[in-house]
Order: sequence, then structure tokens, then C-alpha cells
Amino acid sequence: MGRTLTGIAAAAITTVLAVVVAGQVADSPSDGAAQAHSSDDTGRAGAESPASRSGDRDGKDGATDQDRAAPPTYDQLMARTFPIDPKMKGSGRFETVPGADKAPGKGRKYRYRVDIEKELGLDGSLFAQAVQRTLNDRRSWAGDGEMTFERVSSGPADFVITLASPGTTGAWCAKSGLDTTVDNVSCDSASTERVMINAFRWAQGSPTFGQQAMHAYRQMLINHEVGHRLGHGHESCRTPGKLAPVMQQQTKSLDIDGIKCLPNSWVHPDA
Repeated sequence: MGRTLTGIAAAAITTVLAVVVAGQVADSPSDGAAQAHSSDDTGRAGAESPASRSGDRDGKDGATDQDRAAPPTYDQLMARTFPIDPKMKGSGRFETVPGADKAPGKGRKYRYRVDIEKELGLDGSLFAQAVQRTLNDRRSWAGDGEMTFERVSSGPADFVITLASPGTTGAWCAKSGLDTTVDNVSCDSASTERVMINAFRWAQGSPTFGQQAMHAYRQMLINHEVGHRLGHGHESCRTPGKLAPVMQQQTKSLDIDGIKCLPNSWVHPDA
């Protein structure tokens, strides 16, 4: 009897083990299926899509090469044109570009503020950076060491360089008896505190320089209008083929009285 029970128990255990093993075999994939399952797991972990595979190559944050592309430099931005309506009339309300830039040179210090018309859609910080860099360039008004320029955003200022829509520019220039609407140009509104830079010209340039020289045109625009604020009047080139004086109205023409000259951004172009 004891042997019979022992035999039955052994048989039962054997049966259970067989069922368990069979179940495991049934649930387990073949070698090929196992490899495919492993590949799927790898895909979910880091190669589920081309984007996530790129993320594995680029870093744990999943950023792609395009995401990591460096932002455009100052020179690249200054070489671009920006869309704007040549007949735009903005709000007429201004805001000061925050921040300040110390005067880097010696001589008389001119303190200026940079304002931009609200809702203009242009980069005020780029404009402010361009003004400071241009005015303090060795080829500009500060180049001979007699003066230097400092940007402020509060407190007293000798003048305010203002980037504004064509319509608002025209209204402020008219305060000083100037009509900028005919050629859509900029001005120094001398009876006010504002040196007005026409946003259309800032964004689109002029045919005299062409879109390939937007950076140079913007430097000329700043130097020319600030030159008026410093007391300089208009000049004209007198020798064909030479660089035009920075105080020539280069936005309008490089050919004055039949004398055709080359575009020029600087007070001291040979410095």
C-alpha cells in the first residue's frame, strides 16, 4: 500500500512537472522569434523611430542635430532682410530697448537711448546692438578719438535713436519741417530728441546698396542720421568712381549731378 501511494504521488509530481514544462515551452518563442522580440524591445528603448535614434546619437535629451543648431550670429542677422509693409503706420507708441552699453573710447561722451515703436515686429535688441557697434567702430564718428557713445535705458540722454514705421517716422520728421514720405527715408528730427530710423529702410535696404549689402547699408543709415545730430549737413561725391561721403543721401542715389560714386558706410573708410 505504501509503495502504491508512493508510486501514485511520484506519478502525480511527474505529470505536474510535464505540464509546467510544456506550458513554458508553449509560451517561449523560437530562436528567431526571440531575436525579433529582442529587437522590438531595443526599438522601444531607443530606436523606435528615426527621431529617437537620432536622439541616442546626439545625447540623452533626445535633441536632434537641427535642434542643436547654433542661433544666427549678429553678422548673419545684419545681412538678412525682414518683411515689412512700406506704407506701414504703427501705433506711434515707443518702448525703450532695455540694457546699457558703456562708452568704450575717450573724448566727449554722448549718451543715447534706443527706442522702438511698439508692435513693429522687428528685433529691438539687434537694432540697439547695431547702433552701439556702428557708432563706436574705428571707421565711424568715434574713430578719431574725439568722441565716444554710450547707450543708456534710463536717465538723461543727448538723443534718442528711434526705430519706427514709415508712417510714424514721417510724423516725427514733419515736426522738424522734413518730408520723408516721398522717398520713404529716415531723418534727424532736430527740433525733437529723436533720430528717426525708418523701419522699412532698416528691414529692406535700398537699391543703391542692394540686398547683398544689407549690413553695410544699415551701418550707413546709422552713421548718416547720427551725423546730422552731430551737426553735419549733406555732402556729395565729386570724383566719379570714388566712395560716396557718408553724409551723401545714398538711400536716394549714388549718382549726383552725373557723378556716380560707390556706396560707403563710414566716416573714415580707410581707418
